[in-house]
Amino acid sequence: MRSGRSVWRKLVPPLVIMLGLFLAWRYTPLADIITAANVIKWSRQVGSLEWAPFAIVAAYVVAAFVMFPRPLITLLCVIAYGPWLGVALSMTGIIASALAVYYAGRALPDSTLRELGGDKLERTGKMLREHGVLAALAVSIVPVAPFPLVGMTAGAAKVRLWHFLVGVALGMTPGTLATAVFTNEVLAALDDEGEVNYWLVAGVVLVFAVLIFLVKRWHVKISR
Repeated sequence: MRSGRSVWRKLVPPLVIMLGLFLAWRYTPLADIITAANVIKWSRQVGSLEWAPFAIVAAYVVAAFVMFPRPLITLLCVIAYGPWLGVALSMTGIIASALAVYYAGRALPDSTLRELGGDKLERTGKMLREHGVLAALAVSIVPVAPFPLVGMTAGAAKVRLWHFLVGVALGMTPGTLATAVFTNEVLAALDDEGEVNYWLVAGVVLVFAVLIFLVKRWHVKISR
């Protein structure tokens, strides 16, 4: 419970800020500046910078430790580089962040993680050791704790690195692809509502919901 409240304390302020910015952009003169065309133009300007991919990957690593919402960075990637290159860059950043939290866990004393996560993280570490890739995939889709704690637990539990990275990559891919699809459709809605492919959006939501349901059932089964 304490770790959950801590996560919310860190997530609520940026969410409130984003809501405030949204209202400002929607109902003040900023609405004439923050248009779909300008957002696309600025994002593509970011994409034209030679050092931008390195900065984006670094942003994913920082976001993992401060629990900043990764989909917002993915959204920037997709607008700046298009869906395919944007997803590839996003996955690179996610893998880099997984590496960072894994090795942070290897460096921390076991007692530190126990104090942070208690019995739940100990069970997670055991599950990751016993089930490898499948367990890492499960906790990536249906997280049992904040991503940095799960990654540090994997490192502290001496889970095989390639098991953890492959599981994270497989688990994060559906959400990253979904973000890419939604980003394209949101941009279409901003330009012309008639261009939105609602069937595609509904299909992505359905597939993602079924995947989460199946993984959650498997996770509950092996956690008993």
